[in-house]
Amino acid sequence: MSYSEQKPLLAKRLFWDVNFNTLDYQKNSSFIIERVFERGDIEDIRQIRRYYGDSKLSESLLNAKYLDLKTIYLASAVIDRPITDFRCYKLRQSNQGHLPY
Repeated sequence: MSYSEQKPLLAKRLFWDVNFNTLDYQKNSSFIIERVFERGDIEDIRQIRRYYGDSKLSESLLNAKYLDLKTIYLASAVIDRPITDFRCYKLRQSNQGHLPY
């Protein structure tokens, strides 16, 4: 994988529950990508897209176990793939939940 030389400048508020200074951008790439898409703004998404590249971004987002529906639609628009290609969307469809009576 070819990562950009300069680490992305991400807002520390996105990683409020982990030690931001010890994040490993290579080992935790999927976690970082998913967290930025869920809670980040457009500039944060641009930063990780520049750092990881479109192929790593697509791989992480398509294989995510859970993303909320709004994030799935955003990711679908950014990586130009239909929502039916996302693993988390397929899991959501197979687990409908209880029927209201």
